[in-house]
Amino acid sequence: MKNVSSISSLFFVVVALIGFCAAYIVNGELSSPSSMTIIALFGLVGVLIAWSTKVANQWSRAIVLRLGKFQSLKGPGIFFIIPIIDYIPYWIDIRVISTSFKAEKTLTKDTVPVDVDAVLFWKVIDPKKASLDVADYYSAISWASQTALRDVIGKTMLADMLEGRDKISAMLQTIIDERTEPWGINVISVEVKDVLIPQGLEAAMSMQAQAERERQARVILGDSERQIAEMFNEASKSYADNPTAFHLRAMNMLYEGLKTNSTIVIVPSTAVESMGLGGITGTVALTNSIQKGKL
Repeated sequence: MKNVSSISSLFFVVVALIGFCAAYIVNGELSSPSSMTIIALFGLVGVLIAWSTKVANQWSRAIVLRLGKFQSLKGPGIFFIIPIIDYIPYWIDIRVISTSFKAEKTLTKDTVPVDVDAVLFWKVIDPKKASLDVADYYSAISWASQTALRDVIGKTMLADMLEGRDKISAMLQTIIDERTEPWGINVISVEVKDVLIPQGLEAAMSMQAQAERERQARVILGDSERQIAEMFNEASKSYADNPTAFHLRAMNMLYEGLKTNSTIVIVPSTAVESMGLGGITGTVALTNSIQKGKL
């Protein structure tokens, strides 16, 4: 990444103007050979000053090589180099950078092919190592992330991968950070964005989840029926030694049923006799009286 600044151009213009002024003061004109010589000398000095002036942004660091050897790390702000002798091959960005990477058709530990998308957040903490110890740290980080992701997928069961993305992200961060630390790069975090499984397996897992929920519903329903049966059993013990209470309860249930429902109600004959309704005629009379009361 090259850094272009207008400061060097400004220095060149200032030195050139000084040259014009000096030539005019010395010779009184600008067209004479001596004036042209002075202007040319000042122009050359201006070019050298402009060439040696560099400005690094707050987030940039410049790697300065002198005759092919590492000289210094410059920036941020304005700095100067020796023209021709010094050279800046790299401008290093030290901000947090995000890199997306993926693994396609990678087999999990239980031999299920999956596609996994993830994003890596990292930053350069040692610009010297990032520029001198690795040829292209952008590509190196990308390949290191992909190989680490494939290794983690191959050692993880599909169920653990779908349920424990945070754990996989932490494992990836540790592995990638160990690989990139010698390059002067620090891995801040790794986020697994998506895990795609084959459609057939997805449908099977959906059916399995549906069957599991149905099983749980049946278990809950059976437990509810058991609890109701236990409550009826306790209620029967209360009515066993108190026929009057049982008789009143039966009368109340019959009354509520006839009051809220005008359709035919079938009542066992034994219940009619126990309630003292006088057989079927008494039941019909009770029903008619209730209906008239509603009207």
